[in-house]
Amino acid sequence: MENHQVVSREEWLDARKKHLANEKEFSRLRDKLSQERRELPWVKVDKEYVFEGPDCNETLSELFDGRSQLLVYHFMFDPSWEEGCKSCSFLADNYSGAITHLNHRDVTMVTISKAPLDKLEAFKKRMDWNFKWVSSFGNDFNRDYHVSFTSEEVEKGETYYNYEVCRFPSTEGPGISVFSKDKNGNIYHTYSSYARGLDMFIGTYNLLDLVPKGRDEAELSYTMEWIRHHDKYAD
Repeated sequence: MENHQVVSREEWLDARKKHLANEKEFSRLRDKLSQERRELPWVKVDKEYVFEGPDCNETLSELFDGRSQLLVYHFMFDPSWEEGCKSCSFLADNYSGAITHLNHRDVTMVTISKAPLDKLEAFKKRMDWNFKWVSSFGNDFNRDYHVSFTSEEVEKGETYYNYEVCRFPSTEGPGISVFSKDKNGNIYHTYSSYARGLDMFIGTYNLLDLVPKGRDEAELSYTMEWIRHHDKYAD
């Protein structure tokens, strides 16, 4: 930062235009990748899942709330924890305001965690969120979509996460899954993403990528180490 190159406005404009060409190429590649994602084959969901919600128990089908597309954020909240994961809370801060807009594009978004509903409700109130959050405590949803692991799997370094067997530091992992429902009520799993695949959902990171210091995480012991629950920053 202190020794960064400083040039004339004309030289800056020349460098900026060269970078703009790369940005445009990235946009084209991102559009192509998004199209490929939409063209991935689907898997029919035949298993029945019932979730505990704030008003009643609901099936996966009912979570669509009359729309044909469902986004599920897998929020890390182990039943034994007293608060939700700080990094997942960071993501929730970023996506909570988008849900109203998603609803007007035939998309319902819900947050699902393994912790029992009373813990979810208490934490949701503390964080002042208003999105729909249901509990998968009584079903296999988290296991089937590879975001909950046993203590034995964690200890042995044999968790299946992000499409491979790996060493994962927690019994809960973050992720997002997408489902579609046709006119006959059939449900299909169309997509799931984990780990760095969640970056695109974090508006704050996209903004940090624009500033000179970027995400400024290189010297930290792990990415997102700096993040706090939004009510826990020192100021």
